[in-house]
Amino acid sequence: MNYSIHFREIDAAFIARVVLGVLFFLQGFDKVFRLGLKQVFQTVHAPLAAKGIPAFVSHIGVCFTSYVELIGGAFLIIGFLKYYCLCLLGFDLLFAVIIFGIIEPVWDMKHIFPRVALLLFLLIIPAQWDILSIDHLWSLNQFIKSTF
Repeated sequence: MNYSIHFREIDAAFIARVVLGVLFFLQGFDKVFRLGLKQVFQTVHAPLAAKGIPAFVSHIGVCFTSYVELIGGAFLIIGFLKYYCLCLLGFDLLFAVIIFGIIEPVWDMKHIFPRVALLLFLLIIPAQWDILSIDHLWSLNQFIKSTF
């Protein structure tokens, strides 16, 4: 019985991490390679400029969110530097909430809320649940090296 519960925890951590990674990776891939950063900037900056936000804020925001989503999402999928990625992606979500809140105070959170829920879940679960990852293999390798 105990093994069954443990395997479900491992499965839950793995599925949540990979799903969140795929969501962010595809969003970042779309921004960087399909639409292009210039197009994303033009789309985001127009409503922000009307609210008095300077262009450099939009530019920094577009670059930050696009590359954090692309690289952080890819790293989450394989489980590499998980906590750093989760923190950066958390700031990415916070930035998106602020920007969308400036553009339109009442907006649909259907794309943000599931990501926040998965991100918070991954931040609060014990590290022992997420063993199907590069981080776990790395820590296991370090333990073996230090033991022998």
